[in-house]
Amino acid sequence: MELFHDAPQIIKDFLNYQLVIQNKSKNTVHEYYYDLRTFFRYLKNKKNPQDDLLFEEIKIDDVDIALIKSISIGDLYGYMSFINVERDNDASARARKVSSIKAFFKYLNEKAGLIDENPTLKLETPKLRKTLPTYLTLEESQNLLKAVNGPDLERDLCIITLFLNCGMRLSELIGINISDIKQDTIRILGKGNKERTVYLNKSCNIAINNYLRVRPNDNVLDKDALFISRNKKRISNRMVQTIVKKHIEAAGLDASKYSPHKLRHTAATLMYQYADADIRVLQEILGHENLNTTQIYTHVENKQLKDTTMKHPLG
Repeated sequence: MELFHDAPQIIKDFLNYQLVIQNKSKNTVHEYYYDLRTFFRYLKNKKNPQDDLLFEEIKIDDVDIALIKSISIGDLYGYMSFINVERDNDASARARKVSSIKAFFKYLNEKAGLIDENPTLKLETPKLRKTLPTYLTLEESQNLLKAVNGPDLERDLCIITLFLNCGMRLSELIGINISDIKQDTIRILGKGNKERTVYLNKSCNIAINNYLRVRPNDNVLDKDALFISRNKKRISNRMVQTIVKKHIEAAGLDASKYSPHKLRHTAATLMYQYADADIRVLQEILGHENLNTTQIYTHVENKQLKDTTMKHPLG
C-alpha cells in the first residue's frame, strides 16, 4: 500500500493483516495507520527529543521490535495524556486510538509471536459519555427536502432523500453503484465489507429515477458509480458533506449541528417514532453489528413519552 510507504515493515504487516485477513475496510485500516503513526511519533520524541523537527515531521520508518518491547504501561498513559492535553482529543478520539494500539499489540503477541507480553492489556479505554443522537424532526426533515435547489437539484435531492429515508452511512452512500440497484432495493457495502440489502420506498425510487435521467454518462471515469461530481468522478466524502451543509443552511437550520451522519440518526429516529420499527429490524436496516448501538434510538424524546407524562395522576 503506497499510502503507508513511511511505515516500518512491522506496521505494514499489521495493516495488511487487518485488510486481508480481518477484512477491515480501507477507511478503518487508514485510521489504524494514522493512530499508530501518531503514537510512535510521540514515543520517539519522548525517548529521544527532536526539538529541531515539527511533530508531523518525525519519521517512524525505523521503528523496530526492540523499541516496541521497551514500551511500558507508563508510556501508554503518558501518550493518552499527550493526546488529551497537547492535541485536544476528546474521549471518543482517545478511545479510538486506544483501540488501534490494542489491536496492534494483540497482533504482535497472538498472531505474529513477536512479543511475549502485551502491555496494553492493562490500558483502560476512556469512558464515553452516553448522549442522545442529534436529529431533525419530521417537520425539519420535510423543510430540508423542500429547500434543495440549484443546478444539481436532482442529484442533491437524491442524496438527501436516501440519507433521510434509508439511514445510510456516508461511505455507504458514496459507494453505491448503479448495478447495486435492483427494482426497490439497493445492495449496500457497510462496515467491515459486510453487505446488506436496503429497501427503497416510493420517495427514494422517484428521487433515483429523476436523477438517473440527468446523470452524466459521457466521459465518466467510474461509469457504474451512482453519484457523480462535476469533474465526472465518483463523488467524494468532502463533496457530499458540502452538499448537505449547503442545503441545511438553505432550510434555515444550524449547519454546525447537522451532518450526513446526523441525517442517518434522523432516518433511524423517524423510523422508530413513526414507522413503529422493531429494534431488531432497525438494527438490520442500519447495519449495526451490536444491538446496544441501536438501543439509543429507543431513548429519544417522542410523543409517547410526553403523552405518558401528561397523563400522570398528579399532573
